[in-house]
Amino acid sequence: MTAIERFTGDAHPYGGGDPYADYRTADFPFTHHADLADRRLGAGVVAANDEFFAQRENLLLPGRAEFDPGHFGHKGKVMDGWETRRRRGTSAEDPWPAADDHDWALIRLGAPGVVRGIVVDTAHFRGNHPAAVSVEGASVAGAPSPGELLSDDVRWTTLVPRTPVGGHAANGFAVTAERRFTHLRLKQHPDGGVARLRVYGEIVPDPAWLAALGTFDVVALENGGRVEDASDRFYSPAANTIRPGRSQKMDDGWETRRRRDRGHDWIRYLLVAQARIRALEIDTAYLKGNSAGWASVSVKDGEDGDWREILPRTRLQPDTDHRFVLPDPPTATHARVDIHPDGGISRLRLFGALTETGAAALTARHRELGG
Repeated sequence: MTAIERFTGDAHPYGGGDPYADYRTADFPFTHHADLADRRLGAGVVAANDEFFAQRENLLLPGRAEFDPGHFGHKGKVMDGWETRRRRGTSAEDPWPAADDHDWALIRLGAPGVVRGIVVDTAHFRGNHPAAVSVEGASVAGAPSPGELLSDDVRWTTLVPRTPVGGHAANGFAVTAERRFTHLRLKQHPDGGVARLRVYGEIVPDPAWLAALGTFDVVALENGGRVEDASDRFYSPAANTIRPGRSQKMDDGWETRRRRDRGHDWIRYLLVAQARIRALEIDTAYLKGNSAGWASVSVKDGEDGDWREILPRTRLQPDTDHRFVLPDPPTATHARVDIHPDGGISRLRLFGALTETGAAALTARHRELGG
């Protein structure tokens, strides 16, 4: 795996101009995975021991943290992140925090899964970031309360050991724990502020839930589908096409640059497991002058299977949800949408049910990962 650059120590005080001009970051090898802590998947920060200066919920806000140098409140500087008060020692003779002092926040992942990498972003926390951070994961069924998560009955697994971090930096950590997690505990040692938390990994759905649903969207991100590759990601990520809900604005879908050749653009997907597809939707919501002109959909069964077209090249209308019932439901593990010649779509939905083979494979993986 590619070595991950480490950042430590304070950043320079803000001197005016673009606050991100001296921001420290790197290309992390795991960010092509889904963010399991995405609010759009249902993630939340369910508790924190302290949020005196800035609220814990800021950790999972979409987009990068913002900085307003003149924004102060009754408690001090207003920061776009989670910030705790300064810890103190026990007496005038011992005014410093103890070695094991720390603040914590509990995060419910939006979709349970295997964590491949974590980014603890301290953007704009230049001299008030934690000296070190650590992250633990747990797998707890249902919707546990903070008290239940903090009980002695819950087994926590270390994903990121206590590690020094830098201020005003994207601190990235590769994770190797091959288990399915539902919740994380972020600790900052001994105190300070974190702007954003991103948790990249592979979604592992509950097979019992999908079996109870029967027919569901077999390519949806929340159900374990994912994008394998795409011809173009110029304006927005291809994974937007399988996010929950309808697109609410233009950049919430997938849009390519304008082609000046005779080619076309495409996205290739891996389904949650082998499934039989009965119907599909292609939505161009909020793509009005830049929607794809035509689209086709193909599927294949297995890595070595042949591609089979299940929707021939079909004219698309701008800002419209297009629905198609498939008279001959195909069995598939992969899907591909081709758009002609360029432009974009906001969502692709493939409705179907798992085959016996697909259900068995999903159940086996769920069990192997401790689900």
